[in-house]
Amino acid sequence: MPTTPAVVLGAGIAGLLAAAVLARHPQVGEVTVVERDRLEPGPQPRRGLPQGQHAHVLMSSGARIIETLLPGTTDRWLAAGAHRIGLPDGYVMLLPAGWLPRWSSDHFVISCSRGLLDWVVRQQVLALPGVRLVDRTEATGLRGGRGRVTGVRVEDLDHGTGRTLEAGFVVDATGRGSRAPHWLRSLGAPPVVEDVVDSGLRYATRVFRAPAGAAHRFPIVNVQADPGQDRPGQTAALMPVEDGRWLVTLSGTRGGRPSADEREFVGFARGMRHPVVADLIADADPLGPVTVSNSTANRRRRFERLPGWPDGFVVLGDAVASYNPVYGHGMSVAAHGAAALGAALDGHGLRSGLARTVQRRIVATAAAAWDHATGTDVRFPGARGRPPGRAERALWRYQTRLMRTALDRPEVARQLVDVLTLSAPANRLVRPGIALATLLGPRRPAPDGPTFTAAERAMLSET
Repeated sequence: MPTTPAVVLGAGIAGLLAAAVLARHPQVGEVTVVERDRLEPGPQPRRGLPQGQHAHVLMSSGARIIETLLPGTTDRWLAAGAHRIGLPDGYVMLLPAGWLPRWSSDHFVISCSRGLLDWVVRQQVLALPGVRLVDRTEATGLRGGRGRVTGVRVEDLDHGTGRTLEAGFVVDATGRGSRAPHWLRSLGAPPVVEDVVDSGLRYATRVFRAPAGAAHRFPIVNVQADPGQDRPGQTAALMPVEDGRWLVTLSGTRGGRPSADEREFVGFARGMRHPVVADLIADADPLGPVTVSNSTANRRRRFERLPGWPDGFVVLGDAVASYNPVYGHGMSVAAHGAAALGAALDGHGLRSGLARTVQRRIVATAAAAWDHATGTDVRFPGARGRPPGRAERALWRYQTRLMRTALDRPEVARQLVDVLTLSAPANRLVRPGIALATLLGPRRPAPDGPTFTAAERAMLSET
């Protein structure tokens, strides 16, 4: 059977998973992954990923898709030092409505540095037959016309030379900085509609040596912001990562942002709705400086609305929709996008219309993550974006009551976790049984303090 070459732009999670999907399909020949950054051996941070040194979790729905595409990946993560942490049993989390009760479920997150997460997936993908990586190379434009893309123009950044990679299928997974709207315009397409909601969030992250007794089997500790308060949204997240370390990320929206000053880090954490994270790191040994990032706006490009989408070209991952990283959805959305590409390939092959089918199918998961992130972010002081209308405000009131109810009613909490992990559609939360329980509200108050277990408190007392 004749095959056609494919090119994937971007070697992040979205691009690597797209390459894995393409490489296994019998109609696809060589898959070339083009990456602007130089990819060093080992789990190193990548310059082109501005949030790469901050807190990242991969939710169970995304991890399961990756395991299906690349069997053995989870074991490789864990062997390299990542943690598989149950959700919500492995979380000490202060939600806007109160402290989240902890119970066992089939949900989990993979907790490690972003460098480790990407490195393991990259090793798995580059071991597939027919996949090759070209780094320090930047895509500069598409070849073809408005009806079909036939390749991509690239430039070698070390030598300044350009060339064309011919391809029957091109995937843009270049992230937030994607130039796809400009490239499509150059082929004669109309402008791409773009939605932006920006809370002005800044991330500040520092890595600490975990106390000896709490280096393993320690929970993720998370203090979330409360958008119902008329104050900047501030969060603190402590994550166990590889090599016996705690990665701590603080964040704040306009009027309440953290700084890069190491002397202010613990004090900023102590000013949260609860000082639990500050208490945990007050005597911990820092292992480096504070890293700051401001690249946190929610941005969605409505590619699916363009008429006459060109065959042979798909946009995935953050290049379609990027979210405030504090909600932890980006990598799982990328995995769902790769799964949509795989399902469409299996059903349609490389026939005309495949790319448009994929572009439309990825909308649902991207929209669910978008609605969650922007519905919260737009409520903070100084947020920029379309102001909420009457329907949005009514939905906020329902969501606030639902969150409070979930802290007390397990049947509501389980459905909520399914939705927040992108394992179920958001409309599940308005089904009659859930809606009735929400309207009746909680029967008991939420816990009034952090929900550490006796074993976890003992870990801390060992230090």
